[in-house]
Amino acid sequence: MSNDAPKKEMSASKLIDGRIKELGDWRGETLAQVRELIKQALPDVTEDWKWRGVPVWYSDGMICTGETYKSVVKLTFANGAELDDPSGLFNSSLEGNVRRAIDISEGEKIKASAFKALIKSAAKRNAAKKKK
Repeated sequence: MSNDAPKKEMSASKLIDGRIKELGDWRGETLAQVRELIKQALPDVTEDWKWRGVPVWYSDGMICTGETYKSVVKLTFANGAELDDPSGLFNSSLEGNVRRAIDISEGEKIKASAFKALIKSAAKRNAAKKKK
């Protein structure tokens, strides 16, 4: 880990804080909620800010992105097609061979325990791939 890593993560975290505040509506609240659930599931998760304003969470590789659109907050899991989703959280990008996404609309409740289990599963998958 280089000396720049803590600075980069801190600035990414501040940028994500700024995005949540800037949105100032249900999308910001939703992004803040999923971010908190990700941190609860993976306390050592790393945050990044990519592609001109997309929060990204990492643990031994990319876990998911948190994009905000007019009508949804989209959580795209980099390797979602490889993950078990017994609660059926994935509801978008289902046709691809690699990614899967969760679109959260205004007023929709997040199944916290199922979401955290999915986050942990993604991290476990990344760690297993890294060991190979």
